[in-house]
Amino acid sequence: MPSVVCFGEALVDLLAEPSMQAGAPQRFVRYAGGAPANVAVAVARLGAPAVFVGMLAEDSFGDFLRESLRAAGVSTEHVVRTRAAHTALAFVSLDAKGERQFSFYRPPAADLLFRSHHFHGACFAEAAVFHACSNSLTEAAIAEVTLEGMRRAQTAGALVSFDMNLRLNLWPESTDPRPRIWQALHAAELVKLSATELAFLAEPLGDEAAVFDNLWRGRTQWVWVTDADAPIRHFTRSGNGTLPAFAVRTVNATAAGDAFVGGVLSWLVKDNVRAASLTEWLADATRMRNALRFAAACGALAVARHGAFEAMPSLSEVERFLDAHS
Repeated sequence: MPSVVCFGEALVDLLAEPSMQAGAPQRFVRYAGGAPANVAVAVARLGAPAVFVGMLAEDSFGDFLRESLRAAGVSTEHVVRTRAAHTALAFVSLDAKGERQFSFYRPPAADLLFRSHHFHGACFAEAAVFHACSNSLTEAAIAEVTLEGMRRAQTAGALVSFDMNLRLNLWPESTDPRPRIWQALHAAELVKLSATELAFLAEPLGDEAAVFDNLWRGRTQWVWVTDADAPIRHFTRSGNGTLPAFAVRTVNATAAGDAFVGGVLSWLVKDNVRAASLTEWLADATRMRNALRFAAACGALAVARHGAFEAMPSLSEVERFLDAHS
């Protein structure tokens, strides 16, 4: 079975633990993370082949990330190592609802040093889907590499998936992220946005309708808009719809969007959907709804657990959850 190839950053999430007593030192627990890496783990846990492509530091955190990916069933054959920079860190604190606040230690970081010559042709030859996020657009050099990877995947006949996953504090203060993000959006058939990200794109354009008018000028075929426990909105060139989210108790929302994306991508790979067949596949509303309901279950299960890799559900867990909510 062809693979879902996820390109970009793997980093270490240091999750704040609640203090048991006033004045006690803050403790942080180490978890493997990074949005593209999370999606790769989500796909692998759901029984589809997943490949992570990126650069890891030759430090203890880099070793931890590589072994965590492998333990989850993700291929690291195309991972490159470097001593020129350390692993990126994200300190994560949670509010009472499990929503996140991030403090990033990046740049510099190893993932930003990946260059075009580090891509292996084999990773495109085996790709059913090439997935990326906006965190690999924050600097000009890595942005060009990301866009080249998307172009090479298209040439190879793979679907291209893009999750905006906007983290404004990773971007230089003087840089408007939108121009680079729009380049990636126009290069992707599959697009994941949060409601907040959709509003961010709409701000200079006037309204949401203008965002979709712009999206349809590129390659985009299917857009998913998530908003915590609000209904999931989805859009194609010929219509749109909504799907209720599952009502669950949120412990940690860190991996929810990545679990959702992994659910959709694993479904498409198993259904043998490629770039050439996507339009026909999207004409079947039942197939779309089944894929989205499966993905929503993945996200619902992920928010009930701490961590990112650790939060990703297995296929059997998702199937049991759906049976219980049928």
